[in-house]
Amino acid sequence: MSLNEDRSKLSEVEHIKEKSKYLEGTIPDSLRDEVTGNLFSQDQQLIKFHGSYVQSDRELDKERKAQKLEPLYSFMIRVRVPGGVASPAQWIALDDIATKYGMPSLKLTTRQAFELHNILKHDLKQTIREINDSLLSTIAACGDVNRNVMNTVNPYTSAIHDDVQAVAQAVSDHLNPRTTSYFKIWLNDELVAGQSDDEEIDEPIYGKTYLPRKFKITFAIPPYNDTDVFAHDVGVIAIEENGKLAGFNFSVGGGMGMTFGDDNTYPRLGNVIGYAPVEKAVDVCEKILTIQRDYGNRENRKLSRFKYTIDMVGLDFVKDELNRRLGYDLEPARPYVFTTNGDSYGWVKGKNGKWFNTLYIEGGRVKDSEKFQLRKGLRAIAEMLDGGDFRLTGNQNVVIGNVSDEQKPAVENLLELYGIEAHQQVSTLHQHSIACVALNLCPLANSEAERYLPSLIDKIYVLMNNHGIGSQPITIRMTGCPNGCGRPYLGEIGFVGRAPGKYNLYLGAAFNGDRMNVLYREALTEEEILNTLDPLIGSYASERSAGEFFGDYIVRKGVIKHQFSKADFHHI
Repeated sequence: MSLNEDRSKLSEVEHIKEKSKYLEGTIPDSLRDEVTGNLFSQDQQLIKFHGSYVQSDRELDKERKAQKLEPLYSFMIRVRVPGGVASPAQWIALDDIATKYGMPSLKLTTRQAFELHNILKHDLKQTIREINDSLLSTIAACGDVNRNVMNTVNPYTSAIHDDVQAVAQAVSDHLNPRTTSYFKIWLNDELVAGQSDDEEIDEPIYGKTYLPRKFKITFAIPPYNDTDVFAHDVGVIAIEENGKLAGFNFSVGGGMGMTFGDDNTYPRLGNVIGYAPVEKAVDVCEKILTIQRDYGNRENRKLSRFKYTIDMVGLDFVKDELNRRLGYDLEPARPYVFTTNGDSYGWVKGKNGKWFNTLYIEGGRVKDSEKFQLRKGLRAIAEMLDGGDFRLTGNQNVVIGNVSDEQKPAVENLLELYGIEAHQQVSTLHQHSIACVALNLCPLANSEAERYLPSLIDKIYVLMNNHGIGSQPITIRMTGCPNGCGRPYLGEIGFVGRAPGKYNLYLGAAFNGDRMNVLYREALTEEEILNTLDPLIGSYASERSAGEFFGDYIVRKGVIKHQFSKADFHHI
């Protein structure tokens, strides 16, 4: 059964997908066209499935228009890293690619992927080819498919991390598109890593039109919610019993995006619907995805995420349909506790006897500066690291992982040599912050985020210090638009760009990520933001209960009114 039987009402993108020959479209012709740095309009949609978006330098648009030139088009390429774990060789390969073809930096995303920016069209094919040579891939990093599968990387959980990581990898592999167009276009019919030469050309799970919109699956290992498990279409919560991975609780229907002025759109957190043992996890994820495939809105892309499907057909319907497709009922959810959705910084010895060092990466941007050489230092570590790994976190940071006792001193020396260690001494506000790319590269951005948030946090930190609580952690999230890539609605303090230099202010999320915030003030300038926060921080400093987090205090004092409606937390 489908809710999209009237084909005349389907969105334009649905028709593009259907006619694309399983995502090939006319991308080869677009790449050969030397008249423009862009692609044909239909291929701008299809290339997302291959892991890339068209961008331009918006700060040059006016100047180029005056010169009667088209915008300076380039491409963002996103690299899938299931569970966020990359080898030192892969880190080096991506660092090389950034130097040769794009902006000389690596962007670590909020979904544990790498992003490369400013790739020109004539370098696009070679860039993707070299990414695949490193045994990473860009397929399904964007588009109306299951995207990069996330997993907790916190080193304290290493006892079951490998088992959870194996399941996350299996889900990622199983839900990858099967189309051969990726190989034809980018690899000249060569096979991408992990694919076999006997796979069918069609899409046994997705079909010709794939999903109505993007789909995100995230694993988390309590007590750490560093992947913001409730913010995604499917959240998979690991349940440990007697020191072993027993199975998973599943939540459905999370999503952060909304549109200003459209009350039909809203952020939403997931509903926990039940439990299944480890061996059934891949099947459960597939069957949930197929419900969205069959019932999701294909007429209006603003209303096509799984959260809207659930609110349209009802959660009970989704649970019953899932059980029917599985052929068995999910068991009742098992107990779990989340304490934080942040990262734990510094050196920790994991339960496997290896060392893990979580580094704060401002805005997730790995680059060298006049202050210190972050990019060169991490590359030097990658070149000497034997048997270790690099783990991208959901908070845009990186863990130098699985370091032996013998190699730890050498890693420490390199961190000091390149000035990285000295620049880890930042406030807890900085450590618990996230910012999306926003201006100047994102075509949807209304305001700054990555380039602006650190300076704003510096000023909020002064307010905290003035009230004697400078060391108190508060989650702060900023995005340049309401689409929610930086999960701003899960910040105890959230900023969403409304216009250049103006932000909507949201307050009241939970420190552990299980409650969203609420809009408090609209279109504030920096001065207005600071004047608004100052008395709230002051009252929090003087009136808080022992161990009380800022978001909890805001709710307890009635500063914002939490209404647990469809636009708020759906936890059962």
